[in-house]
Amino acid sequence: MSEFNYKKLQNGSDIRGISLTGVPGELPNLTDAEALRLAKGYLLWLRNKTGKSPEDLTISIGHDPRLSAKLLKHGLIMGLGPYGVRILDAGLASTPAMFMSTIFAEYQCDGAIMITASHLPYNRNGFKFFDRNGGLNKGDITQIIEAAQSDEKLKALGKARFTDREFLDFGKKTYPTEEIELIDTYCLHLRTLIQKNVNHPQHFEKPLSGLKIVVDAGNGSGGFYAKKVLAPLGADISKSQYLEPDGDFPNHAPNPEDREAMESAALQTLSSGADLGLIFDTDVDRSAAVDHRGREIARNGIVALAAALIAEDHPGSTVVTDSITSDHLTVFLEQNLGLKHLRFKRGYKNVINKAIELNEEGTDCQLAIETSGHAALKENYFLDDGAYLATKIVIKTAQLALEGKTLDSLISDLREPAEAVEIRIPIQTSEFGPYGDKILQNLVQFAEESPDMTVVTPNYEGVRIAFEEGWCLLRKSLHDPILPLNIESEKEGGCRKISDKLYAFLSDYDRLDLSPFEGC
Repeated sequence: MSEFNYKKLQNGSDIRGISLTGVPGELPNLTDAEALRLAKGYLLWLRNKTGKSPEDLTISIGHDPRLSAKLLKHGLIMGLGPYGVRILDAGLASTPAMFMSTIFAEYQCDGAIMITASHLPYNRNGFKFFDRNGGLNKGDITQIIEAAQSDEKLKALGKARFTDREFLDFGKKTYPTEEIELIDTYCLHLRTLIQKNVNHPQHFEKPLSGLKIVVDAGNGSGGFYAKKVLAPLGADISKSQYLEPDGDFPNHAPNPEDREAMESAALQTLSSGADLGLIFDTDVDRSAAVDHRGREIARNGIVALAAALIAEDHPGSTVVTDSITSDHLTVFLEQNLGLKHLRFKRGYKNVINKAIELNEEGTDCQLAIETSGHAALKENYFLDDGAYLATKIVIKTAQLALEGKTLDSLISDLREPAEAVEIRIPIQTSEFGPYGDKILQNLVQFAEESPDMTVVTPNYEGVRIAFEEGWCLLRKSLHDPILPLNIESEKEGGCRKISDKLYAFLSDYDRLDLSPFEGC
């Protein structure tokens, strides 16, 4: 039994931890030693899932530019190699491309591991695991964690060539791997989609000729999209920025939800006179866009745009979103696009799994998307793939250009609130889960007894309340001792009025830090 508590590394359906020193108070808890045992846990899970012996399994491994990637990859290889697994080394890759290694005929992997911590700081890292059905769920990760924790459970893999202790003592030993050009294969796939769907009458081979597109990769993995997808198809990418991978992320956070990142991409798009801007997170499973006027298409905007891209071919389809989407978005989806909107829960796997469930029940659902930029389409294996969404956007931009139109015309009817704020309220107790539940339960009663508040139903996460000025949603964070409060108002000053009412209610709870309300 390992003395280390592997449960601390689980973050929903991902593994996340600290892999480098350099941040005061944050000591590494995800190193090559932990990677080795997690690899064994995954191997045991995959063996049980497929019924194949380890020597009959093929697993691909890829990573984003994080500085700790090489060390963690070594640990994964040392965990898998002794059991005869065929290991394909994809090198610098994106999370969606790693899943596609289970789909592409060239590789036909049984499983895949992406080394990434998405948009988190440089000292963090983690793993995303896949099989041929997609990304693993929370329960699957729990099984891997439990196996990694237990020497007894790992014995089910059989005898390896040497022990964990020998690995720690002689960690320079490695096992043979096969290097693959996965990103090249993936880019060919995306280029082919653009060529076929744009079907340019004069420039089939280079259907993006005449378009200037700015890509902001934030020094993550996404620079390939400009260089290997757009440029070969004729697009002018000369004003793209931060395409070179750099695990220090020196320019801005590689995150479409980051204000500085979006402003940087928008300014570059506008100042260069580009037709379109695209921004990716570190591992390219999320994206957002900027129109030719430098206006950001993110949060509710990226949901609206993605929905507009599927509405014509799938009238009446349901769009599943996270819980913090606006009332204006519902109006746009249902009245302007003729779709149905199911506002569900935060967490990209929650949204994706709900969409899959709806389809299994007979309800057509083509799109699952979070305001964070995670977008998964049924036509693309319900894989949250930022590059695939970007490709859909590029295709439509090129098609509209042939008609003398611009991308913003698709969502011109989407209204925006006058104000929108998010207040993140810390819960200062180790029992933050039950404490948060109690607050939410009492808030329902408080709202029902208040003449100017209406509890919104159905609602799948937290408590959503309608006011004359707008609405608010108070919920528990997925993983942290935080109560996020989202507020939108139709009137200037409305967010302050709503927040004052919530502050008055929350003031009765002495374990809450209400300082984030200051200045709202």
